[in-house]
Amino acid sequence: MGEPVKVSIVAQDPVLEAGTRSCLQYHGDIAVVLPGEPAQVAVMMVDRVTSRVIDAVRAAREADQRREIVLVATELAGGDAVQALAAGARGLLRRSEATAERLASTVVAAAVGDCTLPPDLLDGLLEHGHGADALRAGAGVAERAGASLSEREQAVLRLVADGRETVEIAHELCYSPRTVTSVVHDVTHRFQLRNRAHAVAFALRAGLL
Repeated sequence: MGEPVKVSIVAQDPVLEAGTRSCLQYHGDIAVVLPGEPAQVAVMMVDRVTSRVIDAVRAAREADQRREIVLVATELAGGDAVQALAAGARGLLRRSEATAERLASTVVAAAVGDCTLPPDLLDGLLEHGHGADALRAGAGVAERAGASLSEREQAVLRLVADGRETVEIAHELCYSPRTVTSVVHDVTHRFQLRNRAHAVAFALRAGLL
């Protein structure tokens, strides 16, 4: 296993911040840092995705120590997801769905450049065409490069397509969660895709699964 992902927590409510810290600090792939210390991923806990929150996400992404952002919101709708992703967020979770394992897997995925969304928001984005350009670009790359997926990549993407979480995939295939997120990241990077939903849709469309 490599170095733990350094994670900072941003929350207006100190009790919520302490609870989030407690959820993550004992996860083997994560090291929660103190305020002001360098971090690879920032977990932002908010009630709603307001313009102020979007500005904060954008500012964090544009800072000298560029961090990936995981946004955990009490209320999270499709329009919020579009705005947050456009601002640079890598992971989105509803607070009611943010179990310790799900939050940890979203953080680890963000650290390697993978984007994670609640399944209903992923389906909505794909259904309404968001990211379609990325899919078409990936298809063009596949045609030019004679695309193929390794057996490991196919196995991981099939389970992603089944709606499995990173930890569940890792357990079934006897990999570490970091290996699973790295496999998905490799596929999205190679074919110029944006996230795991696009990777699955692209692989199905290109006949790779």
